[in-house]
Amino acid sequence: MTQYLLGVQMVDGESAESAPGAVEAVNQDMVAQGVWVFGGGLEPRSTASVVRAHKGNDVLVTDGPFVESKEYMAGFWVIEAQDVEAAQSWAARASKACGRPIEVTPFDA
Repeated sequence: MTQYLLGVQMVDGESAESAPGAVEAVNQDMVAQGVWVFGGGLEPRSTASVVRAHKGNDVLVTDGPFVESKEYMAGFWVIEAQDVEAAQSWAARASKACGRPIEVTPFDA
């Protein structure tokens, strides 16, 4: 089994078109099928901070997201699946549930 990150892609100014309870139903099915590892929604990008370590003991903390972009990750699931096709199948269900595109990325083993 390989772990995959299913990242919910959002665009500033757009809203998700999920049916009430649809995401929770997918979550419950993931748990029931034994693929669920962890998941959650993220607060708005305006709450993010970036921490950069520099040479020596210097650390710089700045407000805001790391990347200046309209697209951002608004939530995620970490699942265990047999292969990428199985992970993509779960991503398709998740995309329908939350009304947003889902990026599927395997973890580095």
